[in-house]
Amino acid sequence: MRLGYVILSVPDVAASVAFYGRAFGLAPCFVHNSGQDAELETGGTALAFAEETFVAETCPGFRPNRRGGAPAGFEVGLIANDVAAALARAVAAGALPVAAPVTKPWGQTVAYVRDGDGVLVELCGAMGG
Repeated sequence: MRLGYVILSVPDVAASVAFYGRAFGLAPCFVHNSGQDAELETGGTALAFAEETFVAETCPGFRPNRRGGAPAGFEVGLIANDVAAALARAVAAGALPVAAPVTKPWGQTVAYVRDGDGVLVELCGAMGG
């Protein structure tokens, strides 16, 4: 098995795609003409978005992410060459800052923001670099 994509359920797919373009420089590689689905090119695994009313119809008990609520128990990790610059770009685009860059004991630098829908996003340097 291999990981094909990660899907974030969002209220407005087009707005989320635009935000991830501004904040993180990610470009769409697929946008369904219904507006309910889109994918961003991120390397080996796509980051996808699905319109949350569509998700709620197929997944009973679905709980949407909200910017004003606590983040869900997952995060999206994006590798950046310059974590401080990536954090500044994301915040300038409207991301909520959560944690400034810190170098972890294993040598990786990490910072955290929340996206426009409240999803926790880790901005990190590559492992070992």
